[in-house]
Amino acid sequence: MAYDYQGRAVVVTGGTRGIGAGIAAAFAAAGARVLVCGRNEPAQPLPVDFSGVDFLRADVRDPDQAAALVQAALGRYGRLDVVINNAGGAPPAAAATASPRLHAKIIELNLTAPLHVAQAANAVMQSADGGSIIMVSSVSGTRPSPGTAAYGAAKAGLTHLAVSLAMEWAPKVRVNTVVVGLVATEMSAVHYGGAEAMARAAAAVPSGRMATPQDVADACLFLASPHASQISGASLLVHGGGERPSFLPGAGAPE
Repeated sequence: MAYDYQGRAVVVTGGTRGIGAGIAAAFAAAGARVLVCGRNEPAQPLPVDFSGVDFLRADVRDPDQAAALVQAALGRYGRLDVVINNAGGAPPAAAATASPRLHAKIIELNLTAPLHVAQAANAVMQSADGGSIIMVSSVSGTRPSPGTAAYGAAKAGLTHLAVSLAMEWAPKVRVNTVVVGLVATEMSAVHYGGAEAMARAAAAVPSGRMATPQDVADACLFLASPHASQISGASLLVHGGGERPSFLPGAGAPE
């Protein structure tokens, strides 16, 4: 499906690498002007396929910086049509021994920060032609998340936040969630413990592979488009069918 975002303005938080970079590049390729943010300047210049993408340094955990990000997009492009709340993540940490400060920071980044950005975006969209806000969540929020309990809880909260905002901010602003499963990014080998471990993880996915950033981007392109004009408060699963239960024979396809 081809999408036309010519003349549209998009904000992607955490958009300089991984899933966020894939989302930003996809919207730019569809003709949108895109503003991405990160807490630090990119380690290297944004890639060639990022033409039409601008960068702003911002820590969206800070409500003032989140509001400034939205205003920067409005100032640069004169409008704001789509916001993708992608920034998130967490280091592995045992819930029994992780510090209260670490837990608070994880919840702040994965739940409170998207609320700050969404609140600022809604104020702009309600006074204009409306818009679309998309939360990037995780299957960690739909199943047990040992080793990342605070992260999973925050992602569960993010999905609930989206359905509440969708009802509060309708009809001008649509709010949806993309629930992402295992994704292959430039950091995946480090996260999963090497190529062999990645292959085992991919084999446990019914589709036979991990998702790519483009898979997530395609879901966002659809949800933000007129094709999804009646879709709000929804959770779109981008996980290749889920994760095969360990009690089934083998991690691959059933015999």
